[in-house]
Amino acid sequence: MAVFGVIVSNRSFFPDHLVETGRRELLSVLESMGHQAVILPPDATHLGAVESVPDGIKCAALFNAHPEIQGVIVCLPNFGNETGISAALTRMDRRVPVLVQASDDDLDKMDLVNRRDAFCGKLSLCAVLRQCKIPFTTTALHSCAITSEAFCEDVRRFERICRVVAGLKNATVGLVGARVAPFYTVRFSEKLLEDSGIHTAVCDMSDILASMNRMADDDPAVLAAMAELDGYGAVCAEATAQQRIRQAKFTCALRGWTRENGCDAAAVQCWDSLENNFGCAACASMSLLSEDGIPAACETDVTGALSMLALRLATDGYPGLMDWDNNYGDDRDKCVNVHCANYPRAFFGGEVSVGCLDILGTTLGAENCFGALKGRVAPGEMTFLKISTDDQNGRIRAYVGEGNFTDDPLDSFGGVAVCHVPGLQDLMHYLTDEGFEHHVALVRGHCAQEIAEALGKYMGWQVHVHRA
Repeated sequence: MAVFGVIVSNRSFFPDHLVETGRRELLSVLESMGHQAVILPPDATHLGAVESVPDGIKCAALFNAHPEIQGVIVCLPNFGNETGISAALTRMDRRVPVLVQASDDDLDKMDLVNRRDAFCGKLSLCAVLRQCKIPFTTTALHSCAITSEAFCEDVRRFERICRVVAGLKNATVGLVGARVAPFYTVRFSEKLLEDSGIHTAVCDMSDILASMNRMADDDPAVLAAMAELDGYGAVCAEATAQQRIRQAKFTCALRGWTRENGCDAAAVQCWDSLENNFGCAACASMSLLSEDGIPAACETDVTGALSMLALRLATDGYPGLMDWDNNYGDDRDKCVNVHCANYPRAFFGGEVSVGCLDILGTTLGAENCFGALKGRVAPGEMTFLKISTDDQNGRIRAYVGEGNFTDDPLDSFGGVAVCHVPGLQDLMHYLTDEGFEHHVALVRGHCAQEIAEALGKYMGWQVHVHRA
């Protein structure tokens, strides 16, 4: 459910019944979809509509008294009054996403008593909003009936945009451990994120290790975490009880710190301090954290964690962070994406196993690397996203696009997916030319349009939308 501020606007010389009907229909539609509306009462202004600057000032005062508002829906049942609407939006204490809807005229009701002219009024309103530097979202159709399925889909899409914007502003991303030494690629600017209202909470890995070392093996929280891990996937037969206990302790420590610090997402130094100093991998614990609704990115990729958070907010799904890793034979629109892996189980979309890190285990010792998830990502629609700070140019940028996970044959190890992205070579050229990292966040389902609007229009970031 979302809380929307609602503006029904009126051009005073149009028939009153258009406004009365439009207001009633809009409130009914929002209620049927489970949303809450904050709207001027009918006796606050003529018809409870906004048709002048004083009306807009009243509306802004009402909205400012409701900080829970996530977005504003502007309804034009007739031409509307752009000055009153802009007065309301410019006087709001907070800038939130705005959806502009204009009602259809009916061909058999084009007389003086029924004609709306909202088709024209929307152009006038949007021109003024642009003059006032108020970003807005339009409906898929320039005009539509309030009771149509097309408008309901617009509201659903708008709700997802609002969720992303509200969730990113004042978000906290936890950074657990120092950057993995060889990975210059995950360097980022805390200052640029802070300028967009995104905070970074930092924890030294030694504090996590100290917390784990204080836990008794028979601590009820440790035993509960171990039971949870045992039921999370097929645990390899070689795993010892002590390895499972170490993984459970890291799960407890990681969950405890992220919750204590109000983290909405986290980036973790998953190698090699944890393996060398405590004897476990980070993957399974990070996967559980992601299943808790706190997306966890590997290799201290803070902007990767932020990308995962944006995808979770847009879909309510469970994102994973992967490498753009290998070509898929001679099919240039397909590639192999891989990580060790720490994806949430829901991201795999099927059964997983829990074992030792494959590649790192060869150098750090398999006995120190238990806790990696392994499996094949099941086929289905997907959206990919990577946010990055462009420090040299003082901006935050991102790319987003859509594709599919496929069931094409693949004989490999770790957490693997075959991805089909139309125009993949053009995308890879863009990433290399622009210096984007090798990491990418992915989620099941398609949501590129919502992500692009949320990050581009409302967060003010530079967004590249990949299209074939």
